[in-house]
Amino acid sequence: MSPETRTAGTSPGEPPAPPHREGPDAPVAKAERSGRPGPAGAGRADARPVDARPVEARPVEARPAGAVSAGAGPARAGRSGPPVRAGGGPLRYAVAVAVLVAALAAAGLASLALGSVRIPPGQVLDALTGRGADPSPFRTIVLDVRLPRVLLGAVVGAGLAVVGAVLQALVRNRLADPFLLGISSGASAGAVLVLVAGGGVGLVGGVTTTLALPAGAFAGALLALVLVYGLARRGGTLTSTRLVLAGVAVSYILSALATLLLVVAGRPEQFQEAMYWSLGGLGSARWDTLVLPAAVLAVGVAALLTLARPLDLLLVGEEGATVLGLDTARFRAAVFVLASLVTAVMVAASGAVGFVGLMAPHAARLAVGAPHRRLLPVAALGGALALVLADLGARTVAAPQDIPVGVLTALTGGPFFLWLMRRRPEGATL
Repeated sequence: MSPETRTAGTSPGEPPAPPHREGPDAPVAKAERSGRPGPAGAGRADARPVDARPVEARPVEARPAGAVSAGAGPARAGRSGPPVRAGGGPLRYAVAVAVLVAALAAAGLASLALGSVRIPPGQVLDALTGRGADPSPFRTIVLDVRLPRVLLGAVVGAGLAVVGAVLQALVRNRLADPFLLGISSGASAGAVLVLVAGGGVGLVGGVTTTLALPAGAFAGALLALVLVYGLARRGGTLTSTRLVLAGVAVSYILSALATLLLVVAGRPEQFQEAMYWSLGGLGSARWDTLVLPAAVLAVGVAALLTLARPLDLLLVGEEGATVLGLDTARFRAAVFVLASLVTAVMVAASGAVGFVGLMAPHAARLAVGAPHRRLLPVAALGGALALVLADLGARTVAAPQDIPVGVLTALTGGPFFLWLMRRRPEGATL
């Protein structure tokens, strides 16, 4: 006899056992053992409980109305997508502006006092307020040499930062700035062409270099923008990846062209001066060279602030902005031209200073969020502070030698750029 037969309870001489009838709770027990739900109607109120021990009642924790359990909030947020960062409201914006203004004032005073010649803070304040002896050498250094340089650094830094924030919204790419999209290199090539054609004298076709340099830089910046836009646009679409790649390629080509122009010019002294200028520097700052960049910055920032809402619409995407009534093609073209004008004037005044337009907008977004009505002023103050500090380092690190300020911004901006690339999620486009 097999074990299965004995288990069933049949043995020789014994009648077979009656068939086993399952109770009403058998489907529930089977479902519990197998992990599958039982049939409909199983577990009725009249079913015999498997465990008849009384269940200990647990007190219910009283919660105030509207309270949510610890795990509920993140789960719901995950289903609806990450929240849009608004920046914390007007108080946070006011605090950020106040802190940046105070830091910029402190950096400006430090730049007036420090350098190859150290000036006591009291003498700096006397020179600024008009007290003290008139023919004081400290007064001349502060008012005629260092103060225009500090103001030009603040203006150029603010302009590049604002243009960087706008370009990042236009192409929907947080890695975009005037340097990476080739606009700065185009402006440099145009300005170098003006310098070479003018032979280093103060006149170019009867026009002073104060106006000729910005005009040549604007023409070069606009040419670079047209080239980049045309190369990146394919089949009526424009992707940020192709735009950045085309900008890098055009930037290298125009930089090589500017160097070639300087080499074939055959004037060693002009080559050295122009190369120093193309690396970025504020050493040529004077009161008369400060007027045009300051005026262009004021008009450009005011115009871009009026376009803050359309710039915000671009953040939702091309189709979303079109549905909301924005003509994205015409709007992009107009803002690209305005950004090229501001960049050209800044580059003509200071040379090609890179990465300020990349770093300052990101720091501003961390402080006040993405809406451009708050982002642009904070980015302008941050860019001004960054370039004033960079110029202070350029004048003091190897004093009395003056390092090009573009070298220091590249040394800090390059690692920042790599950090941004590593922060992007795997598989995301540029």
